[in-house]
Amino acid sequence: MKPLGADARALLALTVGAVLIGLAPIFVRLADVGPIAAAFWRCALAWPILALASRYEGAVDASGNSTATRGLLLGAGLFFAADLSLWHLGIGMTSVANATWLANLAPLFVAPAAWLLWRERVSSRFLLGLVLALVGTAILIGDGLRADRARLMGDALSIVAAVFYAGYLLCVSQLRRRHSTLRILSWSSATVAVTLLPIAFLAGEKILPSSIHDWLLLAGLALLSHVCGQGLIAYSMASLPASFSAVGLLVQPLAAAIFAWVLLYERFGWQQALGGAVILAGIWFCRMASRTATPASPTPGVL
Repeated sequence: MKPLGADARALLALTVGAVLIGLAPIFVRLADVGPIAAAFWRCALAWPILALASRYEGAVDASGNSTATRGLLLGAGLFFAADLSLWHLGIGMTSVANATWLANLAPLFVAPAAWLLWRERVSSRFLLGLVLALVGTAILIGDGLRADRARLMGDALSIVAAVFYAGYLLCVSQLRRRHSTLRILSWSSATVAVTLLPIAFLAGEKILPSSIHDWLLLAGLALLSHVCGQGLIAYSMASLPASFSAVGLLVQPLAAAIFAWVLLYERFGWQQALGGAVILAGIWFCRMASRTATPASPTPGVL
């Protein structure tokens, strides 16, 4: 069997990572802790594994401790902390459908930012794919999408969460040009944990799980969604343009809907299947349009 090239490996990693991230809402919903506390445990439980693996990894390049690198690492962590906390809060203040749809608008912010900062070209075909993928998520969520004045704050928090996730993706996209997945995730996870623990405490949330079952759910959130899911996404961004990576992550709401159908017995009918097909078509259009983009290669030998 012919081995996969770097580009195909990156695309596969992005897809599998997005699918694993789709498990996150299931873990958050079932775990008996506060929403910000769940985000804290997601990164706090993952950090020792990431830090240990990063320590025994190969050397980083000579610019690894530059001020710019430290700024990007800190920025990635702070952006991700804001994204997780605001999205989790938004779920509790609006419908899950609204929160899912609005928090996945990150491609709308990544594409123009990538063009302004790094001149990543976005063609009309890419824009068509982006519109198709976003329409697909709307079809997937369907009747759950609705305007409600009582839920405006939750909707607003979810939109702001998408902006912060776009910032996180842009930081990771730049860091992956020279630094390893493990180093990026280790530093950003530590930043998230240190930032969110006092916030969860001041918010009066329940922080400590009360049963082995809840600890296992949080461990699943940390290992599957964060170490594996977020790790695969970060790995893929060394070979894929930031704008396409953001669109590719729209596989996440489709995966979340399928997991909710299988594990929580939520509805998944013809409308959800149609929405999923439109999402995949939109991602395919974006992929075809972004093949000419050539992001810088990562440091040789760095995962």
